Amino acid sequence: MSGPVTSDVIIIGAGASGLFCAAECGRRGRSVVVLDHADRACSKVLVSGGGRCNFTNLAVAPARYLSFNPHFCRSALAGFTPNDMLALLKAQRIEYYEKEAGQLFCRKSSREIASMLKQECERLSVRIRLGERIVRVEGSGRFTVATDRDSFVSSSLVVATGGLSYQNLGASGFGHDLARQFGLRVTQTRPALVPFTWTGPDRKRFQDLAGVSLECAVCCGKREFRGGLLFTHRGLSGPPALQASLYWKQGEALSIDLLPGGDIAGVFAAERRSRMELKTLLSRLLPRRFADRWCSVHAPSKPVDQCSDKELRAVAERLHAWQITPGGTEGFDTAEVTAGGVDTAGLSSKTMEAKKVPGLYFIGEVLDVTGELGGYNLHWAWASGRAAGKYA
Repeated sequence: MSGPVTSDVIIIGAGASGLFCAAECGRRGRSVVVLDHADRACSKVLVSGGGRCNFTNLAVAPARYLSFNPHFCRSALAGFTPNDMLALLKAQRIEYYEKEAGQLFCRKSSREIASMLKQECERLSVRIRLGERIVRVEGSGRFTVATDRDSFVSSSLVVATGGLSYQNLGASGFGHDLARQFGLRVTQTRPALVPFTWTGPDRKRFQDLAGVSLECAVCCGKREFRGGLLFTHRGLSGPPALQASLYWKQGEALSIDLLPGGDIAGVFAAERRSRMELKTLLSRLLPRRFADRWCSVHAPSKPVDQCSDKELRAVAERLHAWQITPGGTEGFDTAEVTAGGVDTAGLSSKTMEAKKVPGLYFIGEVLDVTGELGGYNLHWAWASGRAAGKYA
């Protein structure tokens, strides 16, 4: 009977952070084995950005990340910048473009990024073992990972298992369980960058507006996000809603400016003597279906010239600060990322190594570091993978 497969480094997870880390270890001459229970590598990379992979953002900065320790990500982000990623793509002749607000996408397909990662690992003799269901992990300083097929031994173990989002692609809480096994704390996890759902009353009022989209500003606490808000049968989606979900707490109201930068009070003043219905006037500024329904709930059903100044002021204020309290979110099934995760207090921000377990590293989405929408989370995968790869 043959003995265990030995290597310098075992990486659990053949996603963005895992393969990026594997390549960095390989460049240092380390022998690396990557294990994953899925039957293909880079599953989330392939579907990201609508198949074009929003691989980074020119505005990458610690302020774009949510974590119990907001300073933890600084070192890794400084060690691998958006320009570093662009240099890699240029060397591979992968064309990219800026979609909006610094968001960078592959011009052709996300398969180019996935292929770049896999080819680099192959060049560096990294062994990628797919379809390996892990049944046991043991050790400290010398780690043993047993799968349903084989046994693996190494001096360094890197956990790059991702979070709980994209469960249809095989995501699970395995990495969090592993952290607990080795004595690390895991902060409370929740779905993030995820659509909101209606409460019962709002569902009855607005669910048949599904498909309506309007440019607005969504405020959640002190954060404001602008973009196209999309109404769905279940609630609110679109970039500003997804962004707000990262910071939203159950029971908290969203404040939505339906006419950001607009002077609705000035419009009302100009039309003060008009016999036009208020909803008809607002349909010039907002999608008609939405204007009709919103006015049926929040505005007087009468001509402008019959509205009092007080009524018009109240409508103007509500248009710029429409208060909606979501019933919840759509959950991990449709969430793009997991907020929360392995507590960074137990890790070195320079190396991603567990402070009390030498040789054990955590990278990527499994950590309590969550980026905003727009390429920030994939960049964290690269940056944290690079940081650990220099030391594992």
